[in-house]
Amino acid sequence: MEVQFTDQIEQLQLGQGATFHGEGILAITKGLLQAGVAYVGGYQGAPVSHLLDVMVQARPYLDTLGVHVEACSNEASAAAMLGASIHYPLRGAVTWKSIVGTNVAADALSNLASPGVVGGALIVVGEDYGEGASVIQERTHAYALKSTLALFDPRPDLSNMVRCVEHAFALSEASNMPALMELRIRACHVRGTFEAKDNVAPKLSTRTLIAEPAGFDYMRLAHPPVTFRHEKLKVEHRIPVAQAYIAQHQLNERFDGPADARREVGLIVQGGLYNALVRALQMLGLADAYGDSRLPLLVLNVTYPLVPAELSAFCAGRRAVLVLEEGNPEYIEKDLVQALRRLDVQTPVHGKDLLPAAGEYTVEVIAQGLIAFAEKHLPDVDLTAARAWLASNALRRADVIKAHGPLPARPPGFCIGCPERPVFSALKLAQQAVGPVHIAADIGCHALATFEPFSSGHSILGYGMSLASRAGVSPMMERRTIAIMGDGGFWHNGLLTGVQAALFNGDDAVLVIMKNGYTSATGTQDILNSPDDEAKAEAEAKSHLHQSLAHKNQSIEDTLKGMGLKWMRVVDNYDVDAMRRTLQEALTSPFNGLKVVIAEGECQLERQRRIKPWIASLLKRGERVERVKYGVDEDVCTGDHACIRLSGCPTLTLKDNPDPLRVDPVATVVEGCVGCGLCGANAHAATLCPSFYRAEVVRNPKWHERLLATLRGRVVSLLQPA
Repeated sequence: MEVQFTDQIEQLQLGQGATFHGEGILAITKGLLQAGVAYVGGYQGAPVSHLLDVMVQARPYLDTLGVHVEACSNEASAAAMLGASIHYPLRGAVTWKSIVGTNVAADALSNLASPGVVGGALIVVGEDYGEGASVIQERTHAYALKSTLALFDPRPDLSNMVRCVEHAFALSEASNMPALMELRIRACHVRGTFEAKDNVAPKLSTRTLIAEPAGFDYMRLAHPPVTFRHEKLKVEHRIPVAQAYIAQHQLNERFDGPADARREVGLIVQGGLYNALVRALQMLGLADAYGDSRLPLLVLNVTYPLVPAELSAFCAGRRAVLVLEEGNPEYIEKDLVQALRRLDVQTPVHGKDLLPAAGEYTVEVIAQGLIAFAEKHLPDVDLTAARAWLASNALRRADVIKAHGPLPARPPGFCIGCPERPVFSALKLAQQAVGPVHIAADIGCHALATFEPFSSGHSILGYGMSLASRAGVSPMMERRTIAIMGDGGFWHNGLLTGVQAALFNGDDAVLVIMKNGYTSATGTQDILNSPDDEAKAEAEAKSHLHQSLAHKNQSIEDTLKGMGLKWMRVVDNYDVDAMRRTLQEALTSPFNGLKVVIAEGECQLERQRRIKPWIASLLKRGERVERVKYGVDEDVCTGDHACIRLSGCPTLTLKDNPDPLRVDPVATVVEGCVGCGLCGANAHAATLCPSFYRAEVVRNPKWHERLLATLRGRVVSLLQPA
């Protein structure tokens, strides 16, 4: 049972005058339909996953509008979809996660931006910095600059975000520039309302087909010699037209403040930072409870291209301006200074000199920058309360540390029962026999093995790139190297960049493919080897925890065989001993070439989503339900805790020893255990203490089971001492 978006799909169907309630990313999705989008694609990833996930589940409704939706194999294929807008008046939108997705899509983006588009083209990108981000700390802004793409960064208000979607398409069509829209986590998940409009069925669509292909026009190709003309068009036509559109429609918002506003200074801020800025101003007493700032604001809903006349009009005559620009380098600040000096506006510009060069601009960070700015240019402003607020925050943190000690690190970890955890347990055991090996890690759930207790992985160089990343290491190592890759990464990039290259070059390496059936790290979206409904129904009927759904789809195995792979093993993830033996075989085999170990085990999160409602329905009908549960015999546990160091499962933890003569805490399995059996499998494979037991908990037992349990209880009571 996958995640359902029934309520969200209903919101997408709201018409003129209805009130939309929901999150920012769903408002963006609704905005696409109101703007007459003809096709939507993308590759999932936080914080924009729901845009594509909801669209995919809304296909029956979208078909009535003639909107085509496609889940793409990676970001490059998503960007290439926008090629439909080069010749035809089709509005297209694609989405992906942050700079990592933009890096993958870079080739297609460059070749799209060169000839430009006729239909509006919009790329919605999730973008974040600081500890809340899960990717490298770079900016998509660089791609807007290098490829001449309009870049939107909307103020996180749902009405404004939807307005920016509509104008992004229109600006793209007016200037022939594809448009990017970057959305931070807070913008995607901010909740609010806006007045909906009717969705617009595109004039050309899957319901109203294009009768004839466009005539051949060499100028529409990203190919020399016309690419030289394209570069001139970017500078001479597209940027000026985009700037004129931005100014004409007032896409950037100017808030001059109340009558007593301090107009001798001004703040220029990326739209996405507006809410945090206003909160920081409130803490300084420079904004009221309704968010009205006493310092004039220029809010850049479009951060590229900037409009020099608009900037100079805001900055001229002021004592100073402060630019609030998250991320590094400071592209906006540099462009602002250049624009002002060329127009002979000498207003001092502050930015990264008063604010951090990198990292997330939280309210506290912005407040510190505002205090420094006010000290320089607003010396009469009383900053006592603001400084006291910052000091109190620091004091509270210090008090917590003083009372409880430094908080322990809490790195992310595998889900309870995750089928990938036992593979890394087996890998630790295999290395005890073979010796330490170089492990090329990858993006995906399995990257969590880089944390304790596994600490496994020497590099992460891109989604599906693990096998390719060990190519320079393998020839230099005495022992074979291992690359870890998920099935999502395999289809995303690994098949060509890793497997094909290794086979072509005859590389002697080991690849472990985690075949859990889904692109799990981004939300368990389906992929080519996802189990079908028939396989899921069969597993439920058998009620087997380890019923492998992955083996029902042999697409990965067949693909590898078709490419000429000679050495392949398929192993049940949860059989730690078998996995250990297979890894040792792969690392020591006389076969000289690529060796692939396919670790089969369905994503436990997806499995629990499916079986929990099914089990609940059985219990409701009074039917028999058996659940496997593992535990630890406290009298046998030695207190060595090697089981925990080899597992890392959150449900395998410690409790006080019940024996008053023993001080070491004992291991225990707490509620939440899904009965995967890893703890017992580890104890067997590593020859640990025999303290684990397996029990079957039966609910709604049959009459003979009740009778047998009663008899057993009486026999046990007779055997027990008085």
